[in-house]
Amino acid sequence: MLAIFKKEIHQFFSSITGYVAIILFLLANGLLLFVFPDTSLLDDGYANLDPLFKLAPLIYLLLIPAITMRSFADEFKTGTMELLSTKPLSWWQIVTGKFLAGVLVVFISLIPTIVYYIAIRQLSANPASLDNGGIAGSYTGLLLLGAIFTAIGVWSSSLTSNSVVAFLIAIFTCFIFYYGFDAFSKLPAFTGSADYYLQMAGIQFHYVSISRGVIDSRDIIYFVSVIGLMLYLTRLSLQRRIWD
Repeated sequence: MLAIFKKEIHQFFSSITGYVAIILFLLANGLLLFVFPDTSLLDDGYANLDPLFKLAPLIYLLLIPAITMRSFADEFKTGTMELLSTKPLSWWQIVTGKFLAGVLVVFISLIPTIVYYIAIRQLSANPASLDNGGIAGSYTGLLLLGAIFTAIGVWSSSLTSNSVVAFLIAIFTCFIFYYGFDAFSKLPAFTGSADYYLQMAGIQFHYVSISRGVIDSRDIIYFVSVIGLMLYLTRLSLQRRIWD
């Protein structure tokens, strides 16, 4: 698994694609948080990073599928997947190695955003008034959100040998998991009956809950369960395609 992990990290950062993806993520956040008036922290009047944690999921919706779209698609396209399957590696080691590599890239993209926290703290009239617990919870939620999107992206990449198709499938699936369930819960047919359970089935409900600074075991179980489900589906997809 460690060999797969190292290979993925080296492949991602050995080309300009990896650096461009992270730079675009930071650039988009920087423009939205400090330049564009509708979302600028400087015009908000309050010293907090709430706009970052509201906008980051939308940016991750595009960034993470771009990171993971080549995970297995390129392996099938170049014919190296059959070779990889003959190595003394279990399916779980192959899937987990690629997944952890994607999560590390997501974590690396989050590290420079600490500068935003430092900037807000320096600009605040009363630095002690910052909700550090809420900010820490929001970062935890954002990392877990990135992990789920990575698992979905890896699964999408296992379905096809075309990286563009994998990218589109990952975007659609991430969108449904994050926004879809919450939107469905607002339909008149579900209002007052199954609307709460539909919200709980979506990522947004649990992400917002963690972003309040309260680490609830139910939210952690949800994130871990969805990640485990997507990785399990990835393993099944790989086995089916190799057997076929």
